[in-house]
Amino acid sequence: MSRFDTQAFDVVASGLLRPRWGLPAGVSALITTREGGCSAGAFASFNLGSHVGDEPDAVARNRARLRAHLPAEPLWLDQVHGCAVADADCATGVPQADAAVARSAQRVCAVLTADCLPVLLCDDGATVVGAAHAGWRGLAAGVLEATVARMGVAPRSLRAWLGPAIGPQAFEVGDEVRATFLAADARAASAFVAGAEAGKWLADIYMLARRRLQAAGVTRIEGGGLCTVASPQQFYSYRRDRVSGRFASLIWLTAR
Repeated sequence: MSRFDTQAFDVVASGLLRPRWGLPAGVSALITTREGGCSAGAFASFNLGSHVGDEPDAVARNRARLRAHLPAEPLWLDQVHGCAVADADCATGVPQADAAVARSAQRVCAVLTADCLPVLLCDDGATVVGAAHAGWRGLAAGVLEATVARMGVAPRSLRAWLGPAIGPQAFEVGDEVRATFLAADARAASAFVAGAEAGKWLADIYMLARRRLQAAGVTRIEGGGLCTVASPQQFYSYRRDRVSGRFASLIWLTAR
């Protein structure tokens, strides 16, 4: 599934999709696309990133439109490609973190991406949810392992969903990126294919994330394979466009 697949989602509204993921009762998730907002130019039209150069008023209007479909304002993060995990139950402002977890109902965890991999998680008992921003630096730093640990439940009880990200046909990296992953997991070599130039590799970020999650004890993993670069009508891509908006992946516990 390298291009946008409508069979993988239910349409909630223009620019708002619900992943067809085996969620337990009591958990809801959404992702946004680039459609249905008011941003213009390179940010057209449903940009939710306030740090990319878009007009602040347009971002505010887009976030207000998203908020109308949520139980509360999301906990927006200052994402820095690290592995810090914020607690959405008590965090205030815009925490510097690349993941968030929540145990209280209607606390919305959210990450913004435009090629990096968004990962949503929940447990079978619908007691905790999490969202992680997993670019290659965050993956290598352990953001998924940190999120799983912060959720505080048995990893075997968790379910994960991998959202739209740069696909393996488009994600060219250098020797240093491959070496970073192989230093921690020699079998991660299977996620890299030699590129056209010496020292260049095509990386499968979905495979790398699955390996990390499985090593952390999470075995039920859905989604993956939807390339942002190959879906210009639906998703922002920094690698493709250089100047780009951001779309959101969100998860929360519903009121009981």
